[in-house]
Amino acid sequence: MKKFWLFALMLGLVVLAACGDGSEEGSESEGTENQEEETTEEEETRSVTIEDANGEQTIEGTPKKVVVLEWTYAENLQALGMEPVGVAGLDQYGDWVNVGIPFSEKVEDVGTRQEPNLEAISRLNPDLIIGVDFRHNAIKEDLESIAPTVMFAPYSEEAAQDQFQNMKDEFNTMAKIVDKEDKAEQVLSDMENTFKEQQARLEEAGKDGMNYVITQAFTMQDTPTLRLFTDNSMVAQIMNSMGMKNDYESEKLEVYGYTETTVEALQNYQDSNFFYIVQEEDNIFKNQLAGNPVWENLAFVKEDRTYQMPGDAWTFGGPLSAEVLAEQVVNAALEEK
Repeated sequence: MKKFWLFALMLGLVVLAACGDGSEEGSESEGTENQEEETTEEEETRSVTIEDANGEQTIEGTPKKVVVLEWTYAENLQALGMEPVGVAGLDQYGDWVNVGIPFSEKVEDVGTRQEPNLEAISRLNPDLIIGVDFRHNAIKEDLESIAPTVMFAPYSEEAAQDQFQNMKDEFNTMAKIVDKEDKAEQVLSDMENTFKEQQARLEEAGKDGMNYVITQAFTMQDTPTLRLFTDNSMVAQIMNSMGMKNDYESEKLEVYGYTETTVEALQNYQDSNFFYIVQEEDNIFKNQLAGNPVWENLAFVKEDRTYQMPGDAWTFGGPLSAEVLAEQVVNAALEEK
């Protein structure tokens, strides 16, 4: 009889233990589900108020499916660890922008930056559309009928005062919208560290404090054309942050950060170091200007103070492009001739 009761007691304990284990697992599972529900509810009820080109607006929820109609903001999403569902001008993006993060095959092309395809955008059912006022204000209502739309104004007179600061402001605004502000802070910190590292490379090579003129050059209407960047531009501010000095000045505020001119303008900057960005298939210095006495007789040409940069040195990008550009400048400056 004692053996029977001992056996019954042990059996009861095993049953209770099994019930207890199941209960704990159930509680843990329910807890995880509750956390996921709370997170979803927080995302649905979250709202942020931002300022864009058209004034103050409130974005409800946390956008996950974002269509981008200008390359800078596609790059910004990549920097924040996200991928847009649609990008305008997707096929040409890699020709001009190289930040080392390729888009996956899931990303759809939604027309050109100048003329986005509204049907293609609508099919993606986005949570948010990001565009620029100077290209997309004419279709603003059409875009807003598809999804909440944010328009930036990178070339307004206010933004043009300091394009580098405006880039950071727009980047932080996007981070706020998609709830990635901590990530944005780290990205901007990494960018500043890159500038310091690249400046140190110049100093080690004895090229600190280089004075320069920098251009993006191309053929327009069969004419060799140069964009000479002014100090308010992204590219000049990046170079200046590395201790370099821009010799080119404009008498007026250049809202795009450059003056469009011809080779004759370079005669005023012969003591400068000449940095130039060209697409290889449209290298005006090797093609149209080769043998041109105006170009060939410039002091920096004769003294070999010209520095070619890659065609994908993107001068209108975000923090990742700024890092790439800083490294490309220094690589060009230190390249053995």
